[in-house]
Amino acid sequence: MARIRYNNIDNVSTDKTLKEFRQWREERRRKKKDYTYKVPNHPPRLEYLAGNRLETTITWIGHSTFFLQYEGLNIITDPIWARRLGFEKRIGLPGIPIGEIPPIDLILISHSHYDHLHIASIRQLYRAGTTTLVVPEGLKRKMVRKGFPDCLEMQWWQELTLGAVKLTFVPTQHWTRRTPFDTNSSHWGGYVLQPADPQKHPEGEEGKGQRKLPPNLYFAGDSGFFPGFKEIGSRFKLHVALMPIGAYEPEWFMNSQHVNPEEAVQAFIDVGAELMIPMHFGTFRLADDTAREALDRMEQARVQQGISEERIRTLGYGETLVVHPEERPPGQ
Repeated sequence: MARIRYNNIDNVSTDKTLKEFRQWREERRRKKKDYTYKVPNHPPRLEYLAGNRLETTITWIGHSTFFLQYEGLNIITDPIWARRLGFEKRIGLPGIPIGEIPPIDLILISHSHYDHLHIASIRQLYRAGTTTLVVPEGLKRKMVRKGFPDCLEMQWWQELTLGAVKLTFVPTQHWTRRTPFDTNSSHWGGYVLQPADPQKHPEGEEGKGQRKLPPNLYFAGDSGFFPGFKEIGSRFKLHVALMPIGAYEPEWFMNSQHVNPEEAVQAFIDVGAELMIPMHFGTFRLADDTAREALDRMEQARVQQGISEERIRTLGYGETLVVHPEERPPGQ
């Protein structure tokens, strides 16, 4: 039986030739980069996180791994606590040691690349009967074989209600492969998190139909710049966007699969979110850019776009942002 092969919107290709790989390797040898800047580690708020089931929190572990607390659920995105990826050693320590993470209710996987789907990390987080693993279409069979029976897979724009969370799987522009034989045999994407039942939240002080709802979160996964960001913005009222900014150099090689910092800021504008939190930088050397370069270019783009400073919040490893609810009409 032939495998399904998944594609990007408009069939945008991310394929690269052997000649292009050789050209990148030769360019990398000539580059001299300053890797002295390291993303700082913050002492994690372990006692608070262990007891919290009410407030919305966002804690950066590193790379694309966040520990989220949302509508009473403990959630992990793209968990990777690995010390190495191939020959590349992890640059910064995880923000919270994996053994000190509170019990996880939900694990969200954006795609199957090794820096986003790390089986050993999932094994340590997953608890049979209490943890649900959510993966893109085409990955469920593999994950069940690996020993994760509570697994759900999603198609683009599909919605699921898990506990008090409404989860939507949204497109990205990317690709997948774990072996030479499974290229694009599963899909890729991001996730939007919303409260499943706005009516359960109390009304504001004046009782004018406004409810104190948690923010709608957008985890962008891994993506090149594409029109889908505007489509996502047209379908959802987003408040916080977790947006990748790294692994973009050389841009002639990476631009179909990874946004650069300027494109990340434009994507933030396109999805219409109120707050951006950058990710996918500074943890592993996946390309030729550095964390300092990515952050500096992001800041320049923020200024050029006229975005106020408080609308982009860069977290350190282990740092927790508590996002307070806002009063707005139910369902928004």
